[in-house]
Amino acid sequence: MPVNNTPAPDSLPPSALVPRPQKDERWRFLRDVLVFQLKMFLDNVRDFALMPVSLVAALLDLLFKGEREGDLFYRVLSWGAHSEDVIDVYSSIEHKPGSLVTTDYTVDSVVARLERVLQRECEKGGTAASVKAAVDRTIDQIHRETRGPRDATVNTLSRASGALRKSFRRDETAENE
Repeated sequence: MPVNNTPAPDSLPPSALVPRPQKDERWRFLRDVLVFQLKMFLDNVRDFALMPVSLVAALLDLLFKGEREGDLFYRVLSWGAHSEDVIDVYSSIEHKPGSLVTTDYTVDSVVARLERVLQRECEKGGTAASVKAAVDRTIDQIHRETRGPRDATVNTLSRASGALRKSFRRDETAENE
């Protein structure tokens, strides 16, 4: 009769029962944690900015008739929804096919681009200065590629603040008369 020298599962230490993660999985996990924290920060900054901007837009909509009732407010909501898709906080666990967001400019895509630049520079044996220069070039390229939407946003905000200033001037003039 053969003797089985394998210990029973309940006599093994707990660490022997848990499969060890592969090195790549551990780094992927750590990356996902860091990117999630970045996205949560961006999401909170966006929410913090949307609170006063949406109230100002609603106030402007009450004071000035637009093409439709609440026009500026709904534009702000649209921008907020779009930015939520761009940030995509939970992308580590899901992928949404058919998204209206240009995938080149989501937070994940920008992080991936910067990671590729860092990886290339490190593989070339780049110095800290060359890595910094490569990352700067990539960020400058992203800025050039997104100039149109950024300019449209700045233009909209500029018009809204001009309308608000004009409204306050009218109110002051009416009070002084």
